[in-house]
Amino acid sequence: MDHIFSVKRKPPKGIEAFYSLNNFLICSISSTNVIAFTTKTSIEDNTIRTYGSHVYVADLNTPWLAHRILSNATLVTVLQWDFTGELLLVADESGHVKIYKSTEHLLNDWQLASETVFQGEHILAAAFFHSGKKICLNSEKKDGPSYNEKFQHVKFACSVKQFGGRPCCGALLLTTTGMLASILLPHPTSQSPMILTTESLGTTRIHIKTADICYGKNGHFLLAVSSGDTSMPIQCYKVSVVKSEDKCVMTSQSLPSFFLLDEGKDLEHFNFKNTRSYVTHIKWIVREDADSLVVAAYNNSGSCLQVWELREKAIPVHELLSGPEQKYLTTVLWQYQSNFQHNYKVVSLATSKLTILNNVSSNYIVAAFADNSIHCLYRDSLKTLATTNLHITPMNDEPLHKTPRSVPDILHIDMSWLGNVLLVIDIDSYLHLFKLPPQIDSSIPLSVPYATTILEYCLITGLDWLDLLLVLRTGMLDALCDRLSESFNKQSTAVQQFFFERYLCIKTSLYRLSAQGHNKANDLTLFLMLHSISTAFKSLLRPSEMSSHDKSPADSLTGVIAEGQCDIDNVLMHLEAKEFTVEPSTLQSLQQLIQWIADLALNLLVKLPDCRPSATKPYELLRDMKALNVLREMLVLIRIWGLLRPACLPVFTKSDATLDVLPLVFRLLSRLVQNISEPDDTLIGKS
Repeated sequence: MDHIFSVKRKPPKGIEAFYSLNNFLICSISSTNVIAFTTKTSIEDNTIRTYGSHVYVADLNTPWLAHRILSNATLVTVLQWDFTGELLLVADESGHVKIYKSTEHLLNDWQLASETVFQGEHILAAAFFHSGKKICLNSEKKDGPSYNEKFQHVKFACSVKQFGGRPCCGALLLTTTGMLASILLPHPTSQSPMILTTESLGTTRIHIKTADICYGKNGHFLLAVSSGDTSMPIQCYKVSVVKSEDKCVMTSQSLPSFFLLDEGKDLEHFNFKNTRSYVTHIKWIVREDADSLVVAAYNNSGSCLQVWELREKAIPVHELLSGPEQKYLTTVLWQYQSNFQHNYKVVSLATSKLTILNNVSSNYIVAAFADNSIHCLYRDSLKTLATTNLHITPMNDEPLHKTPRSVPDILHIDMSWLGNVLLVIDIDSYLHLFKLPPQIDSSIPLSVPYATTILEYCLITGLDWLDLLLVLRTGMLDALCDRLSESFNKQSTAVQQFFFERYLCIKTSLYRLSAQGHNKANDLTLFLMLHSISTAFKSLLRPSEMSSHDKSPADSLTGVIAEGQCDIDNVLMHLEAKEFTVEPSTLQSLQQLIQWIADLALNLLVKLPDCRPSATKPYELLRDMKALNVLREMLVLIRIWGLLRPACLPVFTKSDATLDVLPLVFRLLSRLVQNISEPDDTLIGKS
């Protein structure tokens, strides 16, 4: 668990006495690696005048650039991201629930998408509705070449269905008084109102101190709650939410419960009966797996973590009921698995947010204690996998560190979605980031095959891969790029076309980490821009009524370019003019993109004399046949559109006014495509 970075702020001034009043700060990481965290004072004005609960968001790559989205007078108790990382739910102890959404994916511009109030209710836990999409790595075919075989869609029902079986967007809330609340958000383009429903978790309202929510595979929610008293059981409930027309119906069903174990050789130093003990934390080990729970309890002897699993058990039926033949009744019971003891109190727990491997115990539990130690534990045995300690170096102008504190520094921890990094927030709102061992195989260091598999998983699922980049070693970047490219090139044409843009983004980010990969990253960025413009230009083309619909105009253009024509006017003769007709007003709006295409073509030709092939054969845009052919296609489109609207043509600075630049550039690029590895000297001289 190596330390990656720490982000510090100036310590609050004049509010030393307030530190003993409210030591509750939380943080959360989204699937796009955007972090949300709370502070007691505003970062910009850290005085007693701004004392409250402030919510900030920042990119994990630049955590020092934080943007405030909310300043709350009451304590914020819940920060919850949805699966896409677009919605952020903020709830407080007075019952206010607000859901924010970024405007056009800008981190410094957030708008309030929904707001409601449950007066007098302390919001304890929340979870967004599951979309029903779950992709896992097939352990039997994880070394296979095909993405379709390596990654499988696991059957998983969405939480709430609407018309047509589509998943509904919303969230489930739980309060400290045992009240359930569901919020169904309308579609962004719909004018229908938000639907609110409340229900009691049990037959009677109960007091809850700690709780957690996870998802069942049949679309229901699983809730584990505790009143904090170890003499009372850990209760579990099954909650279902059903939408019927303009209403929402919630049902809660009690499931088997269990008492914490305090007997046995491994628990001889932790007795619930002789000393006053209480439950501090409950966590489902995996949010999409309702079979395992980890519970943290504390007394004067220290803390104890216990893992419980839900298993089927055959119970013999009494002979008076079963008859002469022995019969068994199969039931589901909670079974104690393992425990971990520590001399200090647990201050926060973090577990995995998704399962990369299906039905395999590949996840782990991270626990932070009051002595500022952080322990990474195996999921089943709770044996220590790695441990570290948070050492905070005082700043020169920190008056709060002159006297020792009686409270722990660590207040909350959260794990990234891929499980590669751990975010820690302390009492001063400092952010700290630590590496975590690989989830699939934690017994060995991070390897190239494992990193390639995770990058491919991000490519398929759409998850952000920044947390993986933060734990990569520099020496494995080249091998990782080669292995990723080799695997991607083995996929079918349809798969490559569908994931091509995201593939370019992943490779570009890898090359940016390399000390000698900046030129490659620059060329890939140009290729990504070229591909985006090509997609936009081709989307404007429509087949004419007279032509055959077997091929689209874009396919016809690609086929003609592949024939190797060097004269752009000869290429035009093989194309149907009506299929490439676009409104003149639309063409004029594309002039800046057309100019960028022309500038890129000239820039590549200018660099050609200096780009001799080397022994290592690094990636260059000039050596990419696919990129050059796309560029030639764009030049042909520009030539056609220039005949329709001359004002949209690119502007060139020419020494000869009679020189036609586009045919010349197309001819030079065509000759380069014919022999990319060793262009002839005549071509280099003309360039």
